[in-house]
Amino acid sequence: MEKGARHRNNTEKNHPGGSELEASPEAGSGEGGVALKKEIGLVSACGIIVGNIIGSGIFVSPKGVLENAGSVGFALIVWIVTGIITAVGALCYAELGVTIPKSGGDYSYVKDIFGGLAGFLRLWIAVLVIYPTNQAVIALTFSNYVLQPLFPTCLPPESGLRLLAAICLLLLTWVNCSSVRWATRVQDIFTAGKLLALALIIIMGVVQICRGEYFWLEPKNAFENFQEPDIGLIALAFLQGSFAYGGWNFLNYVTEELVDPYKIDNPGEPEDVCGCVPPDGAGTGDGEGE
Repeated sequence: MEKGARHRNNTEKNHPGGSELEASPEAGSGEGGVALKKEIGLVSACGIIVGNIIGSGIFVSPKGVLENAGSVGFALIVWIVTGIITAVGALCYAELGVTIPKSGGDYSYVKDIFGGLAGFLRLWIAVLVIYPTNQAVIALTFSNYVLQPLFPTCLPPESGLRLLAAICLLLLTWVNCSSVRWATRVQDIFTAGKLLALALIIIMGVVQICRGEYFWLEPKNAFENFQEPDIGLIALAFLQGSFAYGGWNFLNYVTEELVDPYKIDNPGEPEDVCGCVPPDGAGTGDGEGE
């Protein structure tokens, strides 16, 4: 008893206000004390989605969609259909994000629904195949755009493209590993730059239309095929369009880092549409992380 009392006194000295320590989220009770910091607010969350959708795909895919579609009119149909499919997928992931409020995106959902083996396979396929190739395409496209003005009469050297792409990947990896806040700042800055580039392209297109350059937009000319229709090429056109919209599900990979992922319509105990009560601290309306 004397030994237990001495241990209790030492504990009280080292941790005054022991009841507060037990109730704190950092200390944790049954689930451990390790948790991700909630630092991503509404603006940064939108920046993650928009920044990942508006990437290299929107500047590369239009050429492939138009070439494979075979006509301007059908290319517009491809963009509309792929946009609708993307919107439906985004709504489904928004529901999943509040029903299963865990970071990890596809891995968390597959693991919880189909079990650990399926989640493990999904995770490693993504880590080893899907994301590295996707990031490599984006980095190489960025390098091509950066180096192209330096080589106006020829193509940039392959070694230069690869070296610059590798430097970009390493730099962004370091930023993301160092700080979530710095990562969101970089994301916001580049998102603004990409929006500005798209705005310039749209404005120049409107100016050309106002000058009378709308021959291929007329209904009688829009569906005039400049190549023989082919089901394989049409499938490639849809693939190119889907690549341009890629990134709409990336916010679900950092669900636990969102300040308030729930939308509360009335005061009281917050519940999602499935009747699931969110974890402590979620949906309290404490404000954004910015």
